[in-house]
Amino acid sequence: MAGETAVHGTVAEGFQEVREEFAAFAAEERADYAAQLVAYAGGERVVDLWTGPDFDGDTLVGVFSSTKGAAHLTVALLVQDGTLDPDERVSHYWPEFGAEGKQDITLRDLLSHRAGLVGADTGFTLAELADDRVIAERLAAQRPYWRPGTAFGYHALVIGALTGEVVRRVTGQTLQEVYESRIRAPYDLDFYMGLPQALEPRVRAVQPMLPTPEQQAELDAAATGAYGLLGIAFNLNHPTEPTDLQRLFDSPVIRAAGPASVGGIASARGLAKMYAAAIGEVDGRAPLLKPDTAAAFAQIHSAGHDLVAGERGVYGLGFTVVSDEYSFLGQGAFGHSGAGGSLAFADPRSGLAYGYSRRRYAFPGGAAPENARLARAVHRAVTGRR
Repeated sequence: MAGETAVHGTVAEGFQEVREEFAAFAAEERADYAAQLVAYAGGERVVDLWTGPDFDGDTLVGVFSSTKGAAHLTVALLVQDGTLDPDERVSHYWPEFGAEGKQDITLRDLLSHRAGLVGADTGFTLAELADDRVIAERLAAQRPYWRPGTAFGYHALVIGALTGEVVRRVTGQTLQEVYESRIRAPYDLDFYMGLPQALEPRVRAVQPMLPTPEQQAELDAAATGAYGLLGIAFNLNHPTEPTDLQRLFDSPVIRAAGPASVGGIASARGLAKMYAAAIGEVDGRAPLLKPDTAAAFAQIHSAGHDLVAGERGVYGLGFTVVSDEYSFLGQGAFGHSGAGGSLAFADPRSGLAYGYSRRRYAFPGGAAPENARLARAVHRAVTGRR
């Protein structure tokens, strides 16, 4: 009920407005609203807030496609090292990928959702969706749904498996293993691609959305298109196990495997700290990315009509260009949202890193609407400090 939701945590001097905005939104929501909001400025944690029953700053939840940010930060490091070349053909690293007219697709094409491999003709079981190597093997033999490079469409459930197979072929390690050794463990991030069993007690199940009748009609209409690009991309075309994203993290197989497209488990602290480390010094460590690398991965590569989503989309390399959605952010801001409502990004121009997670799945999927007002309040506080 309005006014009954307590907000916990701390904000630095000058960020009280952020706390007030978070509290105001929490008061407007249902009594079971549970969420976390964390922000860094110049490598310093300046916002650490949470609200909701059975929810605190250490709670972990499934963050869906916000996982793609961790996956492609890993790829960015390998490009920065010279281990990977964005303009090299994928088939150079992974010969089997060249089947069915895909021999000239570059890693850059793949990272910018231009490869046309949004799913499989017959779909995937839940066990297959949990296994990036199975997805990669299936799609290596798949004909693209459009001529590669001529258009783009969101590779929602498979992009991490495809880029991850390139990583595995070059390094001999899975993308998850490289992420663990180079990013998660050194920074002690509460952001896992493959959740340790010991952390299961900290995880809270995703609560299904509560759509209005009008929203439910939209969802029902979308479900009828199982064999169109949207349905294939979200695995609605499997004859016996069409994917219910809202229940994805009910599966212990998904939580343990951490598929690199959608399987991450995190807190907002983990989301924000990862992006803070990407662009600035954190805990005495140098930034993960050099400015040129961050700018190259944030540069717009695909913009316009997304063939899968059926609406405007703007992608860099593996990341979304979040300043297209939130115009108050600086050019070069990069990050990713998740179907349950999470959002995380870095804004190098202001030195801001932002992480938001919530427990109840937000209609219609993707960054929850409240991120617009919360991120604006954080950005205003960060830039006002200078």
